[in-house]
Amino acid sequence: MADSEPEEIMWQGKFVTAKRQGQWEYVSRSRGIKAAVILAVEDGHVLLVEQYRVPLGKNCLELPAGLIGDETEGEDPLEAAGRELEEETGYRAAKLESLGEYYSSPGMVSESFTLVRATGLEKVSEGGGVEDEGIIPHRVALDQLSNFITEQRVKGCGIDVRLLLLLGTQFT
Repeated sequence: MADSEPEEIMWQGKFVTAKRQGQWEYVSRSRGIKAAVILAVEDGHVLLVEQYRVPLGKNCLELPAGLIGDETEGEDPLEAAGRELEEETGYRAAKLESLGEYYSSPGMVSESFTLVRATGLEKVSEGGGVEDEGIIPHRVALDQLSNFITEQRVKGCGIDVRLLLLLGTQFT
């Protein structure tokens, strides 16, 4: 089993580290950085974001998300989630609740994220991210979500796997 083998760093950048343990190759976030993914569902709508993703070479439809501790070591996951939600979507949450830690793609990436439920949403700005992120916020009716995802896919937009969380799920 690979656990008994020493971990070897193959390459390290500011945000990503490529590693090998035995014959297993994988990547992790550098410096222990984690992520927060925000599930903002309220009044029969969900907040989503669309942004260009270099690894895909195209825009991707996603839940709002951001890094924890990339600029401030020891940052609280709920604080990071609130900041990212407002920056990306223009909505501020009155309440943020951790729904636990999850792993993105455990066969290739050691990255985990904290899933955060945001409620008590108030529109406070246009969103769009910071600097040159070019994020497009979307507020989508849950009963139209499947159609919206199909339309985005037809336009050539990638679809983040986390959106499966919303398909076929009823929210009150």
